[in-house]
Amino acid sequence: MNEDRSAETAYHEHTSMVRIMLRPMGSPLPMGFLGLAVATTGFSALQLGLVPEDETRIVALAALLVTVPLMALASVFGVLARDPVASTSMGVLGGIWALLAVVKMTTEPGTQSTALGLLLIVAGMAVLVPIVGALQKVMVAIVMIGSGLRFSLTGLSEMTSSPVAETAAGAAGLVLAFLALYTALALELEDSKGYAVLPLFRHGDASLATRHDIGDQTKGLARETGVRAEL
Repeated sequence: MNEDRSAETAYHEHTSMVRIMLRPMGSPLPMGFLGLAVATTGFSALQLGLVPEDETRIVALAALLVTVPLMALASVFGVLARDPVASTSMGVLGGIWALLAVVKMTTEPGTQSTALGLLLIVAGMAVLVPIVGALQKVMVAIVMIGSGLRFSLTGLSEMTSSPVAETAAGAAGLVLAFLALYTALALELEDSKGYAVLPLFRHGDASLATRHDIGDQTKGLARETGVRAEL
């Protein structure tokens, strides 16, 4: 009996010392969205004829050296910040842009690929998965929807070699660039000021992100991934 009580006492003493450390961290999304704006603008310029085809490799190199690293960092910090929307969306987008950049760098300018087109259409659908977690962050969800549409139209252009599809993809890419720049600026201002400056149309639980009540911010933390025993 004494041994059982001692074990129970030791267990309660151990559990009473468990602490969950919170690490202040800025949103990684502005970094990823700015990288997105660079890549989608460059490829839109090619698709709309604003940049000659013989400069395709320069655009692809910019996506590979600027966009992909920024999105990779955003994905990693999204995991560390316990933000599945940031981590998943930035990881998927970064991988797709890396694929597109490498293909365009290793093929002749103007080459169309049915295989690449099919992969981009599937990728466009994959990008929509993180939206499930972003429905309360309207502007973030809109950027993700725009990315999915942009990749799908580019894939259709690759598969059909249709000038209409290519023009539509280029136009969608420029609209996406504007949305990404706006959302990045709004998130950056929100992080630096501590309150919303430009509307991001947060609602529901997402609106708690700009509140200073620590109770609202940490509610349910003990049941989150990485804290609970089973993922």
